[in-house]
Amino acid sequence: MQPKLCAHLTALDHVTAAGEHICPECVALGDRWVHLRVCQECGHVGCCDDSKNKHATKHFRATEHPVVASAEPGERWLWCYQDESFAEY
Repeated sequence: MQPKLCAHLTALDHVTAAGEHICPECVALGDRWVHLRVCQECGHVGCCDDSKNKHATKHFRATEHPVVASAEPGERWLWCYQDESFAEY
């Protein structure tokens, strides 16, 4: 039996990162990041929770935009912060 996807994951069009493959907030701070995530509501690019600054999670907390996708080459997945749900696409 497959797990039921949260409504946030099923009701969106996939948004991809535009521009360079960077975390702009980390660049502004002079910091590094581990992996990048893309907000599926507005396209904000932020670093993952393995990164020192956790900008993707901070973006969710500030905006309540619940779904991010991996911006890493070859990774095709979505995560919903609100429902703690994962989906591959």
